[in-house]
Order: sequence, then structure tokens, then C-alpha cells
Amino acid sequence: MKSPLRIGIDVGGTNLRVGVLSSNDLVWESRRQTNFSEICQHNASPEALKRILDTLIETISEACNSYPQVQSVGIGFPGFIDPVSHVISASPNLPGLVNTDLVTPLKERLGLPVWLQNDALAAAYGEFLLIGPDSGSLLYVGLGTGVGSGLILHGKPYTGAHGVAMELGHLIVVPDGRLCGCGNRGCVEQYASGTGIALNYAEHEAVVLDAQKIASLAEHGDTRALRAFEQAAKFLAMALAHVLKIIDVSDVRIGGGLSRSWPLMQPVFLASFEASLIPALRGRIRVGLSNSGDRAGMLGAAMLFSADTCNLEM
Repeated sequence: MKSPLRIGIDVGGTNLRVGVLSSNDLVWESRRQTNFSEICQHNASPEALKRILDTLIETISEACNSYPQVQSVGIGFPGFIDPVSHVISASPNLPGLVNTDLVTPLKERLGLPVWLQNDALAAAYGEFLLIGPDSGSLLYVGLGTGVGSGLILHGKPYTGAHGVAMELGHLIVVPDGRLCGCGNRGCVEQYASGTGIALNYAEHEAVVLDAQKIASLAEHGDTRALRAFEQAAKFLAMALAHVLKIIDVSDVRIGGGLSRSWPLMQPVFLASFEASLIPALRGRIRVGLSNSGDRAGMLGAAMLFSADTCNLEM
């Protein structure tokens, strides 16, 4: 018996990935650059929501035209997602989307069941399905425009009571530091994301560059660019070590677009990480790069719908 076809969507601030999946197999895929971050920054929330919906519906319709037997749509979306209503409570990197319902208008226009969950949690579940860690638990950290993370605990995605569990990117590592989109100051995201690395570099150079260009400079030995990545690595390591003192899982996977520059961060990260861990955990945590080839977000979003496990609270 064939597995049902499901659409999985991985939404980022600057990229949109849509896949049609049969179980863990990707049978169709579309990738496009988006400007959702800019749309939300420069438009009132009703207009921003309309433009995001139009883009999603256009891409989903393309998938449905190719595979009309699709049965459901799962979306991984950046932000705090209520685990019961699936309303977007807030999205730090997509400002203006506060108490926003994407699910209802999508259901109405597509005529399909639609499921919405945090993008990092969806990626965590996809990663878990692909590698199946022996412990049944996995922490995924997504490095991109922001820093997202998701926890799979005993085989089930963990949202917490309000949909903000495992927001590692919003742990404060610099008291009274840089203003974050979440409303606090000094969050990991402001130092260890693509945005944060650009800010790290700008502290030492009067030129504003994006993380990709800074990575290129660092790969050619530019000391200021290297310092920007090392600063990111140190704060990420500190935050992750603190989280592991609480959740105590053995497997950590690093993914997201910025993970392509992981070699620039890894040496400082590993040294800082081991030093920051509680001694009882030193040498016992496996930290590795995702090898999903960017499939994890789409897979997890699609399969969370069928798993029906997102309302888990501990």
C-alpha cells in the first residue's frame, strides 16, 4: 500500500522550500527566494499577511497541480506557534505577525487540511525521522536569519504549553546587549545568526556586509571576518551548554543555511562548549551537522500532521 502524499513547507525569512513527500521520500520539490522579512518590515500586517498567503498558495497550487492526490499541507513557520490553535503568537524575524491565523485562510482557499508548526521544531522532527537516534531524543539547532531550535523528546516533538519551548535563540547571553526582535536585549540570535554575524563584523568594520560575504572573507583569512564567526561560536556554545544542563539529551544536530559556514565556527565552538558544559556531561554530547540536505524542514512539516504529536506538554 502506497504512503499518502503530503506537502511539507519550510518557510524562512528569505527562502521558501516546498516538497511533496511520500513517507520520508521527496518526490517533488520547489525552492524560491522570498522577501518575507522585508515585506513584514515595510508593510502593515494585513498587507504583509496577504502577500505571504498569496506566495504560499501560488507555490502549494503548483504542487497540487502536479500531484492532485495530495492529502494535507504541513508548514514550518518561523515564530512562536500556539500548540493548540496553531496561531502565530509572534514572529521576531517577521515583525507585525502577532496573533496571526495563517491556517484558516489557507484551508479555505486550498480545500485541504493545513497544519502549522514552528520551523525549527519541524526541522528537528524531520532530522529525527531521517537519522532515528538511539536515545529517541534529539535537539536540533537551525542557524539562518535567526537561531531556531527544536526538541524531540522520546520520539515526540515538544512544544511546551505556549509554543515557545526550546527557543534557544532567545536565551540572553549579553545582559543589556543588542535589541532583539523578540523584545529583549542580548539574545543569542543577535550574535550567532546570519544577522548576528553581520552585526559582529560591523562592530569592527565600517562596512555593512551579509553573512555570506563575511564568510568568504573569513575563508580567505580576513581577521575581522574570522572574529565575527568566532564570536558567534562562543555565544552559541554557551547557550547550548546551558540548555543541555536542563534537558540532558545526547544528540545535537546543527542545520540551517548558515551551517555551511560551520568550519569557521567549529574550533571555537567545541572548545567553548566543553568548557561551558557541566563536568558530568563533558565528552558525552554528540554535536554534528545535519546531513539532510535541507530536506528536514519539509519532511518534518509534512509528517507532523500525520504524527499528531505536537500537543505534547510535559
